[in-house]
Amino acid sequence: MGSKNVIKVALKGEAILTSPRFNKGTAFSQKERKEFGLNGRLPFEVATLDQQCDRANEQLKGRESNIRKNSFLQSLKAQNWVLYYSLLSRHLRELIPVIYTPTEAEAISNYSHLFRRSEGLYLTFPHVDTMEEDFLAQITGRDVDLVVCSDAEAILGIGDQGVGISSAKAVIYTLIGGIDPSKTLPVTLDVGTNNEELLHDPLYVGWPERRVRGKDYDEFIDKFVQLVRKHLPHSLLHFEDFGVTNANRLLARYRDTHAVFNDDVQGTGAVTLAALMAAVGVTKSTLADQRIIIYGAGTAGLGITLQLRDAMMKADSISQKEASSKFWLIDKHGLIKESLRAKDLIREGLDDFVRPDSEFPNSEGEVGLLELVKSVKPTVLIGTSTHRGAFTEEVIKAMKANCHRPIIFPLSNPSRLVEVDPKDANGWTEGMALIATGSPFPAVKNLNGKDYIIAECNNALIYPGLGLGAIVSKTRKVTDEMILAGAQRLASLSPALKDPDDALLPDFEDSPSVNLEVAIAVAEQAIEQGSATVDWSKEEVRERVKASQWYPVYDDYVYDPEAET
Repeated sequence: MGSKNVIKVALKGEAILTSPRFNKGTAFSQKERKEFGLNGRLPFEVATLDQQCDRANEQLKGRESNIRKNSFLQSLKAQNWVLYYSLLSRHLRELIPVIYTPTEAEAISNYSHLFRRSEGLYLTFPHVDTMEEDFLAQITGRDVDLVVCSDAEAILGIGDQGVGISSAKAVIYTLIGGIDPSKTLPVTLDVGTNNEELLHDPLYVGWPERRVRGKDYDEFIDKFVQLVRKHLPHSLLHFEDFGVTNANRLLARYRDTHAVFNDDVQGTGAVTLAALMAAVGVTKSTLADQRIIIYGAGTAGLGITLQLRDAMMKADSISQKEASSKFWLIDKHGLIKESLRAKDLIREGLDDFVRPDSEFPNSEGEVGLLELVKSVKPTVLIGTSTHRGAFTEEVIKAMKANCHRPIIFPLSNPSRLVEVDPKDANGWTEGMALIATGSPFPAVKNLNGKDYIIAECNNALIYPGLGLGAIVSKTRKVTDEMILAGAQRLASLSPALKDPDDALLPDFEDSPSVNLEVAIAVAEQAIEQGSATVDWSKEEVRERVKASQWYPVYDDYVYDPEAET
């Protein structure tokens, strides 16, 4: 835990009480109350942070539904950052599902109806001419390390939401990665929406026009990215919830000119890679030994495929062609195979994974999942389809018939859209499946009656550390090698490597310490490969990363009219 500092603050009276960064509420000392003009504005008793957390937790428990709890916590964050993050850190497992997946999806889908206070930066297409002015108004006088931006086209399995600030991701960077919240900037890139319900909602707070596409869209995004590069050259730019037609394309366009990261593409792939590395450690095999079916070839599915493929190439020294041959991808048209090309049904980015029709001579139409499992005899089955129940008993048993310890990752979010319930996958494989999911699930019983903890392939186990490592090393770009280094460090912390019947990934309660290790590995790799703009020894890297972390503790304040606000 961090120690207190003495800092100078220029705000007084009502101004400091309404600043979430500096407000302490009833925790202002008697000396501070006098110095900052707070006598008469607060009740007499000086509370400790512990007492404030207890009081806030009591109030939180009075909200019965998670969406009401989410709303309460949003209000708390708008009042007092230290109290908000301290409360979350004390109840991490309980409150992450409230502020993040899955409740955040409901909060975003109701954003216009729950809206109370602006948060972050809203850049809207009709105001493109004033974009730089609006951008500078938000960052002038600030030290911004992290920019999280979204055009809200593909959010958490609920699709196009038009406008919805990317604050939840920035919160996780702070809560688990230790990035100072005053150095984060959530940005909404409002380019319209194709969501008919929103377009006809009289309370919709975004730009009520259809989504901008093509050249106009690209120029709008490029103008924003160039502002980040110009004014925040050492920041990390995090892309979030971009649609399938833009996510990979924008990442490829900018990843060599700035430190950019797309969590849907790279974060999902990285945490899945870590879980798979742990699983192959249990089975005493290699990544290149696997035969992998990806069910759902959208942004997340393709991102996972690319991440696993590239890791195979580096870890097992095989060619791109050989690594690509280990994958079979299924989308809404069935298996991605050559005959779909004539129908123009193979989207951009999938060319390396198109299977020849000769593999399935007896199939004239679509090749479905069950047929593919029986033919390919996969060792790994990954779901990113949001197709509830797609991994049927017949599919799972067909996989188990040719694989002693099948690796089954139903990753779709939220949990109601999962491809198979882990309890069923465990039962249908007689307790032999190695399982990871995209949402939290309860433990299941193995044949020996022992609890098998279902690993949660939660991006938050890795992306805050990836971001922190990139920021601390001041890297010029986020490379595949840096992401692989982070995934390898996460995999090395797998409980299953000590006990094959334990979880494939660390417990989410340990995510802050886990992400610290990920950040160290990423920064070390950035320095080793020369993309960092610092040059430290491994011992220095560890100390620098630890020293950079922000903790939710109250500092001591002294008034200085010339200080920052």
